[in-house]
Amino acid sequence: QVQLVESGGGLVQAGGPLRLSCAASGRTFSSNAMGWFRRAPGKEREFVAAVNRNGGTYYADSVKGRFTLSRDNAKRTVYLQMNNLKPEDSAVYYCAAKLTGWYSLYTNEYDYWGQGTQVTVSS
Repeated sequence: QVQLVESGGGLVQAGGPLRLSCAASGRTFSSNAMGWFRRAPGKEREFVAAVNRNGGTYYADSVKGRFTLSRDNAKRTVYLQMNNLKPEDSAVYYCAAKLTGWYSLYTNEYDYWGQGTQVTVSS
């Protein structure tokens, strides 16, 4: 079992930053690929970013250059630094763990999910 707890969401003005954290407990963390997804009202959950066990990262085109994903294996935490936020970034953000293999863009390939944290960007 893996438990994931997201934090750091909130209300921010357009152009501002936020940092989301995802703390993991349970099974080994360092060997997992970790991903962030988001779901805006009326839309499906979409891929945002992911980090492999070796630290390699991948980003959706919509956030590339603005978001940075990192992991601290000693703290069993991944961080999503979000800069230059836009109103279209408003969504519930979810952290996910993939226990085997490399990262994936697809929600059904992740094994565990957090409860989500709300990010609202005002214009």
